[in-house]
Amino acid sequence: MEKIIKNFLVDGEVVLCERHGAGHINETYKVDLNNDGKVKSYILQRVNTQLFTDMDKLMSNISGVTNFLREKIIKEGGNPDRETLTVIKAKDDKDYYFDKETGSSYRMFLFIEDALALQKAEKPEQFKSSAQAFGKFANMLADYDASTLYETIKFFHDTTVRFENFKKAVAFNYQNRAEKIKEEIKFALDREEYASRIVNKIKDGRIPLKVTHNDTKLNNVLFDKDGVSAIAVIDLDTVMPGSILYDFGDSIRFGCNTGAEDEVDLTKVTFSMELFDTYVDGYLSEMGASITKEELSELAFSAILLTYECGIRFLGDYLSGDT
Repeated sequence: MEKIIKNFLVDGEVVLCERHGAGHINETYKVDLNNDGKVKSYILQRVNTQLFTDMDKLMSNISGVTNFLREKIIKEGGNPDRETLTVIKAKDDKDYYFDKETGSSYRMFLFIEDALALQKAEKPEQFKSSAQAFGKFANMLADYDASTLYETIKFFHDTTVRFENFKKAVAFNYQNRAEKIKEEIKFALDREEYASRIVNKIKDGRIPLKVTHNDTKLNNVLFDKDGVSAIAVIDLDTVMPGSILYDFGDSIRFGCNTGAEDEVDLTKVTFSMELFDTYVDGYLSEMGASITKEELSELAFSAILLTYECGIRFLGDYLSGDT
């Protein structure tokens, strides 16, 4: 790992390199470097290139968005090293380092000190703070040219494509499981009109194409050590062009569920209107005038849509043999 670290534009002796965080996609390490008695910390990640197959495009998105955010944060008198991710370049001036020996790609960020990630909201104030963080993120990037971003995962929230894939899984019925879930399949097929509602509005310009985070879970917001105040939005791998409705809807799908995502006792799974209202208040307080009337009118529906999308994805995967 020391060899990998030395290929980035950092100085000092490695005094710590240990696994960090609870992420499942990339391998994440916290690295401490001692430079003449002063220790500086970084995040080093081995990127999952089976999922993110084009590192140049992936890091172009992240660098473009974070540099844009840095300029805005500085203009507003904030601290860009704390309020957004800071990409550390490799010595070849790339935004990542490819290690030929292992065939792995690595990237490095400045470590944000005195911050913590929460896996679930213990109180409504934390959920509201996450809403404010994602609302501010969307608002600050409202005038970023989203068409310049790459699709790192094709058709990620294109629900028309997701629905067609689901129908194919039903038709193919690879594991002969369709008989067991007739009600669930009917439920999904009966709501086909959901799939095209937002997609069509983006295509005809009624809903603007904007920068979207696409993984707006609570644990992708860093909180101050007080555990309440949000500092920065992190995990920008899925930053792509899309609709802010996807981000809002996914936050609600995840955050307003009273049960765990993998809960098998469905009596524990309900929708919290209190948390929904809390999130709406926080999100809109930071969005300002950048949210359009059409986006506003579809906010509540987006919570249904993103839950529906996740449902047909998982149901299709079950039909295909849990691949």
